[in-house]
Amino acid sequence: MIRVENASSEAVDRIARRAAERDARVEASVRSILEDVRARGDRALYEYALRFDRASLRSIAVSREEIESAHRSVDPELMASLRLAASNIERFHRAQIREGFSCALPDGSLVGQRVLPMDRVGVYIPGGTASYPSSALMNAIPARLAGVPEIVAATPPGEDGSIPPPVLAALRLAGATEVYKVGGAQAIAALAYGTESIRRVDKIVGPGNAYVNCAKKLVYGAVGIDMPAGPSEVVIVADSTVDARFVASDLLSQAEHDPSAIAILIAVDAGSAEAVRRELERQLDGLPREGIARRAIDGGGAILVADCVESAIELANRFAPEHLELCVADPLALLDRVRNAASVFLGPYAPVALGDYLAGPNHTLPTGGAARFASPLGVDDFARRSSYVYYSKAAFYSASADIARIARGEGLEAHARSALIRAEGEG
Repeated sequence: MIRVENASSEAVDRIARRAAERDARVEASVRSILEDVRARGDRALYEYALRFDRASLRSIAVSREEIESAHRSVDPELMASLRLAASNIERFHRAQIREGFSCALPDGSLVGQRVLPMDRVGVYIPGGTASYPSSALMNAIPARLAGVPEIVAATPPGEDGSIPPPVLAALRLAGATEVYKVGGAQAIAALAYGTESIRRVDKIVGPGNAYVNCAKKLVYGAVGIDMPAGPSEVVIVADSTVDARFVASDLLSQAEHDPSAIAILIAVDAGSAEAVRRELERQLDGLPREGIARRAIDGGGAILVADCVESAIELANRFAPEHLELCVADPLALLDRVRNAASVFLGPYAPVALGDYLAGPNHTLPTGGAARFASPLGVDDFARRSSYVYYSKAAFYSASADIARIARGEGLEAHARSALIRAEGEG
């Protein structure tokens, strides 16, 4: 079981290295799957569904009738909660929509930028040991708001070959246009390269396990990807005002996702740290996903004791977690100290679960330290910026000598001549 230890940069680095070593171990297997799907297409997908999901599929595509039937079968109260979540997610992401711009100058020149939606995107919805309608909403709604006309969802089937009805209902609500029964690295390969049943996409987004995350990294270049979004991570900074039950439950809420999840408490009070350790053991006992959560806590968990809140936050910045909870007396006063975290949860009544499901900000977030340079999934992930330039004859003539001077400074004579030839006979 997890033990309490003194906080240090070495302890944080040790946990980060553990995650990196895990990713390195899966790469050979993922490369093999990618190459196989690229070579054999649908045949490989059917075989992997049988091998990994124990599902004997008749079709990879989910029919419109299956989606409508699933929507009708979902518990009305759950459906109402999903609609509320969808409304909050849409409100938050609608504020992200950007327009193009143009800059007209007195000499008649015009420069500007257009913001264009991608034509076809793939959204990966995790599955397997759990069902994630929330991920369907989080991934497809920003794509719809960006104006993407083709939103292609891939998610693993159950042993009976079906997709959980809440997931299909959420995809319908979010605006997905195609749904396929395929998961894991093989789904990423199908979306990236295309098969007989699945046309390739322009970009792949969505969270997944270590295999999915590795596959996304390996197909980058053939398609775009959103970010490294692998197994879940949470770092909780807590002071002596925190309720140990809250902290333990939040650590376990991430640990139950995946045996590879990371769950770290950085406490500023040794007594609080020990109370959380005891509470973890109590709450683990009898948890429905106890086996998964216990493996995550034992392998990627830590309870560290720092000498002050400021030191704890600096260690959190070093880790750059997917989720950072500030369970302290005055969390808003500390927010500006946070530099590296994908999503920050402020105070005892803002658990990660609130962000996972209902608040509105996206829960597809960078992991593995990528919060140092990557951002949460948003509308911008589904758009492209395209610039344009128009110059009048007089405006170009005025600029031609400068263009040629810079071109020759770079040793590119043809560039210079393309400017000067247009100015011949002028002036």
